[in-house]
Amino acid sequence: MEVIQNILVGFVAFLHLGILYMEMFLWSKPQGLKIFRIDAEFATKSAALASNQGLYNGFLAAGLIWSLCATNTEQRFQLKIFFLCCVLVAGIFGAMTASKNILFLQALPALVALIFVFVTK
Repeated sequence: MEVIQNILVGFVAFLHLGILYMEMFLWSKPQGLKIFRIDAEFATKSAALASNQGLYNGFLAAGLIWSLCATNTEQRFQLKIFFLCCVLVAGIFGAMTASKNILFLQALPALVALIFVFVTK
């Protein structure tokens, strides 16, 4: 069961590495404009903020990866819970303030992984 749990946590980490890449490196590029549905002027003005958001998403991914690499079972569990809760809260806040899609793209995968981590403890 821990294998499935780790796959789900790994998926959420991978998702956040993708978000890091998009926000830090694609924000002002044609792909980023299309993905985020923004215009070039807004992208240019908000590029520093987007890079900052991307960095934070990278920290979430790093924490989730740390939770997969921890050798102590209890620490592994606690790290998974903490960082998945951080992702869930960030996803809910993003859905409330930026785009409803974030609820499904970020919060839902974290919630599924979080539930699975608790159920398979």
